[in-house]
Amino acid sequence: MRFAPIAAVAALSMATFAAPVMAAEATMGTPSGSIVLTAKSADLGVGYTWGDATLTFNHKAYHFSVSGAQIAAVGFSEVTSKGTVYNLHKASDFAGTFASASGEATLGNGLGGAVLENKNGVRIKIESTAKGARLAASGQGLTFTAK
Repeated sequence: MRFAPIAAVAALSMATFAAPVMAAEATMGTPSGSIVLTAKSADLGVGYTWGDATLTFNHKAYHFSVSGAQIAAVGFSEVTSKGTVYNLHKASDFAGTFASASGEATLGNGLGGAVLENKNGVRIKIESTAKGARLAASGQGLTFTAK
């Protein structure tokens, strides 16, 4: 029962953040690659995310470590994400920090999504499944570093 307030806020948060992600899909452009990301997040106020990602671009696999932060988050979650990469013309344009204005709400097993963009104009439309108890809102950033 102590997760009931979190579940109620989570349901409202998902409705708030789903509309911008769906609206952004219409302006993404032509896909140029794909990504698979596995990460963990631990939060109490300011959150921290860490994990690994594999970018598939021009029939080659590129491996990255992932780290990031999020403001206004509480809880712990393990996330598996798959996404489509847009506007990538060379693999070196992928490394760096991607920013997003999104939110996550997870209680038990959850679904989420985000659109992220880096300074090179590379975009990722990502869909996530998460396990754990976590509520996050506000801006987030993920940094991809080549291994």
